[in-house]
Amino acid sequence: MLRALLADVHANREALAACLEHARAQGAKAYAFLGDLVGYGADPGPVTEAVMAAVDGGAVAVLGNHDQAVAQGARSAMHPDARRVIEWTRAHLTPAQIAFLGGLPFSVQVGESLHVHANAWDPGGWAYVLNAYDAGRSLRATPSRITFCGHVHDPMLFHMAEGGRVATFEPVPGSGIPLGPRRRWLAIPGSAGQPRDGNPAACYALFDDATSVLTYFRVPYDAETAAAKVRAAGLPERLGNRLQAGT
Repeated sequence: MLRALLADVHANREALAACLEHARAQGAKAYAFLGDLVGYGADPGPVTEAVMAAVDGGAVAVLGNHDQAVAQGARSAMHPDARRVIEWTRAHLTPAQIAFLGGLPFSVQVGESLHVHANAWDPGGWAYVLNAYDAGRSLRATPSRITFCGHVHDPMLFHMAEGGRVATFEPVPGSGIPLGPRRRWLAIPGSAGQPRDGNPAACYALFDDATSVLTYFRVPYDAETAAAKVRAAGLPERLGNRLQAGT
């Protein structure tokens, strides 16, 4: 089955719609949302509702740190802009939507694949996987052959050989990557709603669990409208600017 992997939507309705439309056109039959449905963006209600409907239809969704902050309160370590958006978001969600976010699990296993927001060694600690060392730490913390995670807003792919050596693989959008059985893999599809690699196009990936092929995609969307909504909502202007710049 072809599964769409979407991470860090961050209340960006336009980006989510573009990714879902693209995934359906590619033949996706299943969906996994890798945390941070909300935060930063101006459409937390519609995004949460869309994911709630997808979960009712069998999709996977896991808890992100921004989701947890909305449900339980922002941590002091959060950037002031992020904390400001968290409070705004709470005021723009229904109790049922907040309860849905708070009830999301830290991780979900599907077959030989683990779905988690930040990492496998401490899913609720929110440490980032930024390099091969971090990827190895995460891979060694789970028996799962493949880990899909978000949190990092750039597309990344790591693999571990039988001897334990971890290497980085540079994914090329649109080119399928066979996740060979002799290695273990950690894949970060990038952020659907707030890319930060200098390319404003939304990120997501498709995984075919029958062939074990993973394909990364970049999907152009109406970032100008998404940014305008952020500004119109009175949220920090830099959050709108970064949508258009992809930074």
